[in-house]
Amino acid sequence: APAKAAASGIYTVEVEGKAFVVKVSDGGDISQLTAAEPAASSAPVQAVAPAGAGTPVTAPLAGNIWKVIAAEGQTVAEGDVLLILEAMKMETEIRAAQAGTVRGIAVKSGDAVSVGDTLMTLA
Repeated sequence: APAKAAASGIYTVEVEGKAFVVKVSDGGDISQLTAAEPAASSAPVQAVAPAGAGTPVTAPLAGNIWKVIAAEGQTVAEGDVLLILEAMKMETEIRAAQAGTVRGIAVKSGDAVSVGDTLMTLA
């Protein structure tokens, strides 16, 4: 898949549905490439409400949770900002895809998340 570039030489590359953040430096020779395991989250994302108990809100890209805006039990409208995810020094607002009540917030500010991780559930 195409890489998303940043001016700093940091790229997010998606391979078979998994996102990897890589840094490319100028100069040097590459004589061999080896695959590394994806970086582990600094804090594992906790499991949330069981399936059928609501609609999960998932991370669209790998990054760190900058700020959780929605609160447990809060009623939100479609399009409301739920949290802000920081990736490659850019802030991405994660918005509600539907109206509902916030349930099972699984992250807090500073948590690292991967693509597809459940951030919270809307019931």
